Amino acid sequence: MELEYPTPSRGPRVVVSPSRMVVGLDAVKEVKDYATLYGDTALVVATQQIYDIHGETVINELESAGVDVIPFTDVRSDPTVENVEDAYDLWEAEECDVVVTLGGGSSIDVGKAVGVLATNEGEIRSFSVDKSSYEGVPNPTPPLIAVNTTAGTGSEATRTIVLTDTETTTKFIIVSENVVPDVAIEDPYLTLSLPKSHTAFTGIDALTHAIEAFVSVKSYSVSDDFARAAIRRIARSFPKVWANGDDIDARTDMMIGQLQAGQAFTNSSVALVHGMARPLGAQLHIPHGLANALLLPYIMEFSAVGAPGKYAEIARLFEAADDSDPDREAAKAAADVVRELCTDVGLATYLDDFGDVPEREEFLSIVPKMAQDAIDSGSPDNNPRKPTKDEIEALFIDVYDDALSPESPRRT
Repeated sequence: MELEYPTPSRGPRVVVSPSRMVVGLDAVKEVKDYATLYGDTALVVATQQIYDIHGETVINELESAGVDVIPFTDVRSDPTVENVEDAYDLWEAEECDVVVTLGGGSSIDVGKAVGVLATNEGEIRSFSVDKSSYEGVPNPTPPLIAVNTTAGTGSEATRTIVLTDTETTTKFIIVSENVVPDVAIEDPYLTLSLPKSHTAFTGIDALTHAIEAFVSVKSYSVSDDFARAAIRRIARSFPKVWANGDDIDARTDMMIGQLQAGQAFTNSSVALVHGMARPLGAQLHIPHGLANALLLPYIMEFSAVGAPGKYAEIARLFEAADDSDPDREAAKAAADVVRELCTDVGLATYLDDFGDVPEREEFLSIVPKMAQDAIDSGSPDNNPRKPTKDEIEALFIDVYDDALSPESPRRT
């Protein structure tokens, strides 16, 4: 069935993407070739855990080409303003000229933010969307090479930075074409070290990026094609790679899928899921991918009325509906199949080890702030169904009762 979507009249669109993408087994070996194009002193940004696993590989490659390596390994899983300032101080003190990030979204976001401070005046918070709007970074960052070790965030392909402000317990975003990495290195071998939990978190994060980009009011033909390809790949390979992390073919498929999902949302947008996931993660200390997973099925149900054709196509990409099914019926199947996928990989059960879920009354007391933080992020404005603050609060409460509470159906 040929689907038709209304296309608003728009002018030219800039398609954002890294200048170069190196994809495939042993792609990490090419990091030295690109680093030497840009300079001779590299700030390598990573979490200590990822550095302990993969740092030697990257350092050996860089040093074999005569590049001096300055490691910064204090990145947090939810990187903070302080992380960025400390990394930037090291960049300046060692007179670095190229940033190499090693890891997933956390390391990449810190690396991008260091680049912002290196070429622009002001504190990192001043470049956020709520302070400077979109495209609020005036000058391009220094060269940035993103060596990806996850299959989820897509940050190596995006113009987005997500950071935590510990003073206000909020996350904020910076969005600018000037922070897109110059080189994205996608080596599936580097994802073999991901534990089952983080394979789940990053996998659903990638799926959320693809779905939100596809249904966003800012979507268009180029981002839609990236999103379709990503949803297909993730639907077929995410369960396989979670069940068997050594399946290198599934790891490869997921790595490509998450890259396409990153290209999709950076050229379209994220929407209500991300708007709500940021404050939920910040308040309950839940990993970003897990926060997305908890919210995604509920928001798909809520939003389907605004774009039934798009949600119906998602169900068909999952092979949960076919062309003979009416769009509204197929759209409902999209939320159902995503909820089933989240259950299959046990996402809600990870709350026992990841996150700090309060008692219901305490949760209710922070719901209004989380709802306002979601609205202030701007992401809900991109949703096909525009939510009110009351509706966002109701969604948070539904998620708590059905998925967050220790006695909730999805956890038990």
